[in-house]
Amino acid sequence: MLALEVALMSDRGGRKYNEDACGHWHSRQHLCCVLADGAGGHGGGDIASKLAVQELIGRFSLQPSERAAELDGLLRVTNDVLIAQREPGTPRQDMHSTVVCLVIDFIQHRAHWAHSGDSRMYWFREGRVLDRTRDHSLVQGLVDSGVLTADQVRNHPKRSELRSALGIAPEVLEVTAGEGREAVQAGDVFMLCTDGLWEYLDDAVLEATLAAAPNPGAWLGELAAAVRKAAAHKASHDNFSALTVWTRAANPP
Repeated sequence: MLALEVALMSDRGGRKYNEDACGHWHSRQHLCCVLADGAGGHGGGDIASKLAVQELIGRFSLQPSERAAELDGLLRVTNDVLIAQREPGTPRQDMHSTVVCLVIDFIQHRAHWAHSGDSRMYWFREGRVLDRTRDHSLVQGLVDSGVLTADQVRNHPKRSELRSALGIAPEVLEVTAGEGREAVQAGDVFMLCTDGLWEYLDDAVLEATLAAAPNPGAWLGELAAAVRKAAAHKASHDNFSALTVWTRAANPP
Protein backbone atom coordinates (compact mmCIF):
# COMPACT_ATOMS: atom_id res chain seq x y z
CA MET A 1 0.00 0.00 0.00
CA LEU A 2 1.13 3.53 -0.78
CA ALA A 3 0.71 6.66 1.30
CA LEU A 4 -0.07 9.77 -0.77
CA GLU A 5 0.45 13.46 -0.07
CA VAL A 6 -1.35 16.00 -2.25
CA ALA A 7 -0.70 19.72 -2.72
CA LEU A 8 -2.13 22.22 -5.17
CA MET A 9 -1.79 25.84 -6.18
CA SER A 10 -3.58 28.12 -8.62
CA ASP A 11 -2.56 31.67 -9.53
CA ARG A 12 -4.38 34.32 -11.55
CA GLY A 13 -1.14 35.45 -13.16
CA GLY A 14 -1.62 38.69 -15.08
CA ARG A 15 -5.24 38.06 -16.02
CA LYS A 16 -8.49 39.51 -14.63
CA TYR A 17 -9.99 36.05 -14.18
CA ASN A 18 -8.51 32.80 -12.98
CA GLU A 19 -10.01 30.31 -15.42
CA ASP A 20 -8.13 27.32 -13.97
CA ALA A 21 -9.67 24.86 -11.53
CA CYS A 22 -8.47 21.72 -9.80
CA GLY A 23 -9.59 19.26 -7.17
CA HIS A 24 -9.22 15.75 -5.83
CA TRP A 25 -11.21 12.98 -4.14
CA HIS A 26 -10.23 9.70 -2.54
CA SER A 27 -11.80 6.49 -1.33
CA ARG A 28 -10.19 3.61 0.56
CA GLN A 29 -8.47 2.54 -2.67
CA HIS A 30 -8.43 5.33 -5.24
CA LEU A 31 -7.26 8.92 -5.52
CA CYS A 32 -8.81 10.91 -8.36
CA CYS A 33 -7.21 14.25 -9.31
CA VAL A 34 -8.59 16.64 -11.91
CA LEU A 35 -7.21 19.89 -13.33
CA ALA A 36 -8.85 22.09 -15.98
CA ASP A 37 -8.11 25.32 -17.86
CA GLY A 38 -11.23 27.08 -19.12
CA ALA A 39 -11.84 29.40 -22.05
CA GLY A 40 -14.85 31.39 -23.12
CA GLY A 41 -14.25 34.98 -22.08
CA HIS A 42 -16.03 37.25 -19.59
CA GLY A 43 -16.05 34.60 -16.89
CA GLY A 44 -17.18 31.72 -19.08
CA GLY A 45 -13.84 29.97 -18.78
CA ASP A 46 -13.92 29.77 -15.01
CA ILE A 47 -17.43 28.32 -15.17
CA ALA A 48 -16.28 25.69 -17.69
CA SER A 49 -13.22 24.61 -15.72
CA LYS A 50 -15.10 24.33 -12.42
CA LEU A 51 -17.85 22.38 -14.14
CA ALA A 52 -15.32 19.98 -15.65
CA VAL A 53 -13.67 19.34 -12.28
CA GLN A 54 -16.95 18.93 -10.40
CA GLU A 55 -18.50 16.63 -13.01
CA LEU A 56 -15.48 14.36 -13.31
CA ILE A 57 -14.91 14.01 -9.58
CA GLY A 58 -18.62 13.56 -8.91
CA ARG A 59 -19.05 10.88 -11.54
CA PHE A 60 -15.83 9.11 -10.58
CA SER A 61 -16.88 8.99 -6.92
CA LEU A 62 -20.09 7.21 -7.90
CA GLN A 63 -18.35 4.64 -10.10
CA PRO A 64 -14.52 4.68 -9.90
CA SER A 65 -12.78 3.75 -13.13
CA GLU A 66 -10.34 0.85 -13.03
CA ARG A 67 -8.92 1.26 -16.53
CA ALA A 68 -8.01 4.11 -18.85
CA ALA A 69 -10.83 3.27 -21.28
CA GLU A 70 -13.41 3.84 -18.54
CA LEU A 71 -11.86 7.21 -17.68
CA ASP A 72 -11.99 8.13 -21.37
CA GLY A 73 -15.74 7.53 -21.18
CA LEU A 74 -16.08 9.77 -18.12
CA LEU A 75 -14.38 12.64 -19.97
CA ARG A 76 -16.73 12.20 -22.91
CA VAL A 77 -19.79 12.29 -20.66
CA THR A 78 -18.40 15.43 -19.02
CA ASN A 79 -18.05 16.98 -22.46
CA ASP A 80 -21.75 16.32 -23.10
CA VAL A 81 -22.66 17.97 -19.79
CA LEU A 82 -20.57 21.06 -20.54
CA ILE A 83 -22.22 21.48 -23.95
CA ALA A 84 -25.67 21.07 -22.37
CA GLN A 85 -24.85 23.82 -19.85
CA ARG A 86 -24.26 26.48 -22.50
CA GLU A 87 -26.63 29.46 -22.53
CA PRO A 88 -26.76 31.81 -25.55
CA GLY A 89 -26.32 35.46 -24.64
CA THR A 90 -24.47 34.67 -21.40
CA PRO A 91 -20.82 33.99 -20.50
CA ARG A 92 -21.69 30.29 -20.87
CA GLN A 93 -22.45 30.53 -24.59
CA ASP A 94 -19.02 29.50 -25.89
CA MET A 95 -17.30 27.92 -22.91
CA HIS A 96 -14.58 25.31 -23.36
CA SER A 97 -12.04 23.72 -21.05
CA THR A 98 -8.97 21.58 -21.26
CA VAL A 99 -8.92 18.79 -18.71
CA VAL A 100 -6.52 16.20 -17.34
CA CYS A 101 -7.53 13.50 -14.86
CA LEU A 102 -5.25 11.13 -12.95
CA VAL A 103 -6.35 8.09 -10.96
CA ILE A 104 -4.01 6.27 -8.57
CA ASP A 105 -4.98 2.92 -7.09
CA PHE A 106 -2.79 3.05 -3.98
CA ILE A 107 -3.65 -0.53 -2.98
CA GLN A 108 -2.73 -2.14 -6.30
CA HIS A 109 -0.01 0.45 -7.12
CA ARG A 110 -1.56 1.31 -10.49
CA ALA A 111 -2.14 4.61 -12.27
CA HIS A 112 -4.24 5.60 -15.26
CA TRP A 113 -5.16 8.95 -16.75
CA ALA A 114 -6.99 10.75 -19.55
CA HIS A 115 -6.88 14.25 -20.98
CA SER A 116 -8.12 16.58 -23.69
CA GLY A 117 -6.27 19.77 -24.65
CA ASP A 118 -2.90 21.00 -23.43
CA SER A 119 -3.12 20.63 -19.66
CA ARG A 120 -0.57 17.97 -18.77
CA MET A 121 0.19 15.05 -16.47
CA TYR A 122 3.84 14.39 -15.56
CA TRP A 123 5.09 11.23 -13.81
CA PHE A 124 8.49 11.48 -12.13
CA ARG A 125 10.62 8.61 -10.88
CA GLU A 126 13.89 9.12 -9.02
CA GLY A 127 13.53 12.81 -9.82
CA ARG A 128 13.34 12.39 -13.60
CA VAL A 129 10.40 12.57 -15.99
CA LEU A 130 9.25 9.00 -16.59
CA ASP A 131 6.14 9.78 -18.64
CA ARG A 132 3.87 12.67 -19.58
CA THR A 133 0.81 13.34 -21.70
CA ARG A 134 1.03 14.75 -25.22
CA ASP A 135 -1.00 17.88 -26.00
CA HIS A 136 -3.90 18.02 -28.42
CA SER A 137 -2.52 21.12 -30.12
CA LEU A 138 -1.32 22.39 -33.47
CA VAL A 139 2.30 22.60 -32.34
CA GLN A 140 2.29 19.10 -30.84
CA GLY A 141 1.23 17.87 -34.25
CA LEU A 142 4.22 19.69 -35.74
CA VAL A 143 6.49 18.04 -33.17
CA ASP A 144 5.03 14.61 -33.95
CA SER A 145 5.68 15.16 -37.67
CA GLY A 146 9.27 16.32 -37.06
CA VAL A 147 8.72 19.95 -38.10
CA LEU A 148 9.40 21.32 -34.60
CA THR A 149 11.44 20.15 -31.64
CA ALA A 150 9.80 19.88 -28.22
CA ASP A 151 11.80 22.89 -27.00
CA GLN A 152 10.44 25.07 -29.82
CA VAL A 153 6.84 24.54 -28.69
CA ARG A 154 7.02 27.01 -25.79
CA ASN A 155 7.82 30.03 -27.96
CA HIS A 156 5.84 29.18 -31.07
CA PRO A 157 3.33 31.94 -32.05
CA LYS A 158 0.55 29.34 -32.42
CA ARG A 159 1.38 27.46 -29.24
CA SER A 160 -2.10 28.02 -27.79
CA GLU A 161 -4.09 26.73 -30.78
CA LEU A 162 -5.79 23.54 -29.65
CA ARG A 163 -7.09 20.65 -31.72
CA SER A 164 -9.41 19.56 -28.93
CA ALA A 165 -10.83 20.47 -25.54
CA LEU A 166 -14.09 19.88 -23.70
CA GLY A 167 -16.90 21.86 -25.29
CA ILE A 168 -16.45 20.76 -28.90
CA ALA A 169 -18.74 18.42 -30.81
CA PRO A 170 -18.56 14.86 -29.46
CA GLU A 171 -17.73 13.40 -32.86
CA VAL A 172 -14.51 15.44 -33.11
CA LEU A 173 -13.50 15.46 -29.43
CA GLU A 174 -10.03 14.00 -28.91
CA VAL A 175 -9.39 12.23 -25.61
CA THR A 176 -6.14 10.39 -24.96
CA ALA A 177 -6.14 7.87 -22.14
CA GLY A 178 -3.14 5.97 -20.79
CA GLU A 179 -2.05 3.51 -18.15
CA GLY A 180 1.26 3.11 -16.41
CA ARG A 181 3.47 0.56 -18.12
CA GLU A 182 4.93 -0.09 -14.68
CA ALA A 183 3.55 -0.25 -11.17
CA VAL A 184 3.62 2.96 -9.16
CA GLN A 185 6.60 2.87 -6.79
CA ALA A 186 7.10 4.55 -3.44
CA GLY A 187 8.88 7.81 -4.16
CA ASP A 188 7.14 8.44 -7.48
CA VAL A 189 5.77 11.95 -7.98
CA PHE A 190 2.88 13.01 -10.24
CA MET A 191 1.98 16.51 -11.34
CA LEU A 192 -0.98 17.90 -13.26
CA CYS A 193 -0.50 21.43 -14.61
CA THR A 194 -1.94 23.98 -17.02
CA ASP A 195 -0.05 25.46 -19.96
CA GLY A 196 0.46 28.66 -17.98
CA LEU A 197 3.02 26.71 -15.95
CA TRP A 198 4.73 24.41 -18.43
CA GLU A 199 5.08 27.23 -20.98
CA TYR A 200 7.79 28.74 -18.78
CA LEU A 201 9.30 25.69 -17.08
CA ASP A 202 11.00 22.95 -19.07
CA ASP A 203 11.72 19.43 -17.84
CA ALA A 204 15.16 20.42 -16.51
CA VAL A 205 13.64 23.08 -14.25
CA LEU A 206 10.90 20.74 -13.06
CA GLU A 207 13.46 18.05 -12.19
CA ALA A 208 15.92 20.43 -10.49
CA THR A 209 13.28 22.07 -8.31
CA LEU A 210 11.78 18.67 -7.44
CA ALA A 211 15.19 17.39 -6.32
CA ALA A 212 15.63 20.36 -3.99
CA ALA A 213 12.11 20.43 -2.53
CA PRO A 214 11.51 19.02 0.98
CA ASN A 215 7.76 18.50 0.47
CA PRO A 216 4.99 18.91 -2.13
CA GLY A 217 3.87 22.35 -1.00
CA ALA A 218 7.41 23.69 -1.07
CA TRP A 219 7.91 22.34 -4.58
CA LEU A 220 4.79 24.05 -5.90
CA GLY A 221 5.90 27.25 -4.19
CA GLU A 222 9.22 27.09 -6.03
CA LEU A 223 7.46 26.43 -9.34
CA ALA A 224 5.14 29.40 -8.79
CA ALA A 225 8.09 31.66 -8.04
CA ALA A 226 9.89 30.41 -11.15
CA VAL A 227 6.86 31.12 -13.36
CA ARG A 228 6.49 34.64 -11.96
CA LYS A 229 10.17 35.33 -12.62
CA ALA A 230 10.11 33.89 -16.13
CA ALA A 231 6.88 35.72 -17.02
CA ALA A 232 7.84 39.06 -15.45
CA HIS A 233 8.26 40.64 -18.89
CA LYS A 234 4.66 39.77 -19.84
CA ALA A 235 2.13 41.77 -17.81
CA SER A 236 -0.85 39.71 -18.98
CA HIS A 237 0.68 36.26 -18.60
CA ASP A 238 -1.73 33.36 -18.24
CA ASN A 239 -3.18 31.82 -15.11
CA PHE A 240 -1.05 28.92 -13.91
CA SER A 241 -2.01 25.97 -11.74
CA ALA A 242 -0.61 22.66 -10.60
CA LEU A 243 -1.60 19.71 -8.45
CA THR A 244 1.03 17.26 -7.27
CA VAL A 245 0.90 13.85 -5.62
CA TRP A 246 3.94 12.48 -3.78
CA THR A 247 3.99 8.79 -2.93
CA ARG A 248 5.75 6.87 -0.17
CA ALA A 249 5.50 3.48 1.45
CA ALA A 250 2.69 3.37 3.97
CA ASN A 251 3.60 2.74 7.57
CA PRO A 252 2.64 -0.78 8.68
CA PRO A 253 -0.54 -0.96 10.81
